[in-house]
Amino acid sequence: MSDLDPGKRPLSPFMIGPYYRPQMTSISSILTRITGNALIVTFALIVWWLLAAATGTQYFNFVSHVLTSWFGKLVMLLSILGIWYHFLAGLRHLWFDSGRGLEIETAERLGWVIIIGSVVLTILTVIFL
Repeated sequence: MSDLDPGKRPLSPFMIGPYYRPQMTSISSILTRITGNALIVTFALIVWWLLAAATGTQYFNFVSHVLTSWFGKLVMLLSILGIWYHFLAGLRHLWFDSGRGLEIETAERLGWVIIIGSVVLTILTVIFL
């Protein structure tokens, strides 16, 4: 029989704290969504930069100054991290779609591989570009 007092049960698995312990699979899923949405902001900044280049020298210099400031460089660095993370998460989902790697231990290990791999690839990208 179902519980007659639903107020005593947690309402959502996202009630982090006493009811739900974050797992690598849930964290990597949330990070994939966050990086996907953050990449929209990166795309908008690149489009802004291209439109400024087409508009004129004075406006382009302003936009270029914004994107090369410490804040703009930080945003672009985090964008590189987001691109690598989202790319590796996409590869992981292709692996999952083939029916492989669905065991909990493997999925958690792949989550750590994605996080560590995206940091390493970001560092390599910054060094070599």
